Amino acid sequence: MGAQATPTENTLPLRRADFSTLADALDYAAQGQTGCNFYNGRGELYEVLPYSKLREQALELARRLAGLGLPRESRLALVAETTPDFLRFFFACQYAGLVPVPLPIPFSLGSHEAYVRQLRAMLQSCLPALAMAPVSFISFLTEAAAGLDLEFFGAPEDFYRLPYGNAEPKPLEPDELAYLQYTSGSTRFPRGVMIRQAAVMDNLAGIAQHGVDLRPGDRAVSWLPFYHDMGLVGLMLTPVASQVSVDYLGTREFAMRPRQWLALMSRNKATISFGPPFGYELCTRRLRPGEAAKFDLSAWRVAGVGAEMIRTETLNHFAEALAPAGFREEAFLPCYGMAECSLAVSFAPLAEGVKVDRVDGEVLALEGRAVPTGDAERVNEFVDCGVLLPSFEMRILDADGNEVGERRIGTIHLRGPSVMSGYFEDPETTEAVLSNDGWLNTGDLGYVADGRLYLTGRAKDLIIVNGRNIWPQDLEYLAHRQPEVRPGDALAFGVPDADGDRVILVVQCRETDEAKRADLVRRIRSQVQAEIGVDCTVELVPLHTLPRTSSGKLSRSKARENYITQHGLVQSKGQRAAAL
Repeated sequence: MGAQATPTENTLPLRRADFSTLADALDYAAQGQTGCNFYNGRGELYEVLPYSKLREQALELARRLAGLGLPRESRLALVAETTPDFLRFFFACQYAGLVPVPLPIPFSLGSHEAYVRQLRAMLQSCLPALAMAPVSFISFLTEAAAGLDLEFFGAPEDFYRLPYGNAEPKPLEPDELAYLQYTSGSTRFPRGVMIRQAAVMDNLAGIAQHGVDLRPGDRAVSWLPFYHDMGLVGLMLTPVASQVSVDYLGTREFAMRPRQWLALMSRNKATISFGPPFGYELCTRRLRPGEAAKFDLSAWRVAGVGAEMIRTETLNHFAEALAPAGFREEAFLPCYGMAECSLAVSFAPLAEGVKVDRVDGEVLALEGRAVPTGDAERVNEFVDCGVLLPSFEMRILDADGNEVGERRIGTIHLRGPSVMSGYFEDPETTEAVLSNDGWLNTGDLGYVADGRLYLTGRAKDLIIVNGRNIWPQDLEYLAHRQPEVRPGDALAFGVPDADGDRVILVVQCRETDEAKRADLVRRIRSQVQAEIGVDCTVELVPLHTLPRTSSGKLSRSKARENYITQHGLVQSKGQRAAAL
């Protein structure tokens, strides 16, 4: 305690990720004064890690790793807690010619056995030679690694005691892998995204130069996990590659004390932070009356929002609640990205806030067209996710593979130097989404209007009833409108039925009185019938029941799978294929 955080200002001339490798980026950042700062849940600074010190420690660890004599591009699995050790190991791999593989930690303390199974599945998928876990997770790693062919595994201190190698380590080259990134939904069937150095450097340059327009004096704050693409690429690698200081708060600490996010932004006059909508919603919900005025968020110029579908109500509530702190709604920056594209694909314009396209809901459902409207009986709103980063190409295709025109819904396909090389040791899944000429099927639905991209949902989540397309987020929104239901307490999906899909809404409910529970079900069903025009089954479940991905996002596909299993339903081959 008592250490001074790394400075915001830097005497080093700003370079916005114009490097060929991650090792080159850290070599340059280490010549300046900026770096990382780690805070605990009480907002206390417990370690300062300037980029100069990070480079020195990563090189020392790389020499120890080199002493193991492993083949080039061997994998080192890293249980990715938000600690300085993760950065040391990640960059040691860059210098030692090894490939780091961030692995998740539980978003909340749940089943010990389930987490061990998840870790083991990922270890079996990425076939690492080495594995590291912080002391608090080493018992999980020991169980998960039992019987697997690992050269060495342990806690950080175990690695720091390894002898130095005789040969000087050789950093990874631009055409070699930078890391493997497990997608947030890949728990039962892990998919390790292969990202090469050239791919991630292209994406980092796009983020720094075109997405957030990084400037001298910028400072970032992050509570996002290092095993998630937004946390790893957006808030760990982008700051290094642009010599920006960044303040870290652990993800679990944020979940317990979300106002610490605001406190760090305020204390260090930070200018940039990102989060999914549920992060902003959690902050708003935990804010006490009159408390906003004690923060100073006037420096916050980029409040990025992505990683899940964006609803404007959540952001409007946050902006309204934090206006007394000097937060400006124009700071919101909607964006679109995915791990298979390194991270970022598109950004809305800076300093314009959230723009919404209001379209006729009936035409959307029946014809797949996003027709602008102001007075239709049923209206859908979609957030403007802006324009693609310059190195991407995009086409939007219908179910027959034909390219669609303006304001037509289709599946988004992308091509560019940031796109993954494929899924590690999984040629079949790679072939299903990545064409020989480099086009990636994202699985996301959307449309283009006036050159701007609008996301409407995931293709696998779309519910089809009597030929009509039903967006699950519309159903969930109607559930959230009930006073008993909070945002994040409802999931909608379709299950097999004779006529296509039967609509299911699973809702977490705090109410125990049976009459009140029945009334809630009746109200939700009535609203869905009135506004969407379909019947639905509403199932009330206890709190903390809805499944989440490793990054904390709600998982409709897992909820659907659970429901089908619990109710003994059988999927036809066609329905099973549609769910992939």
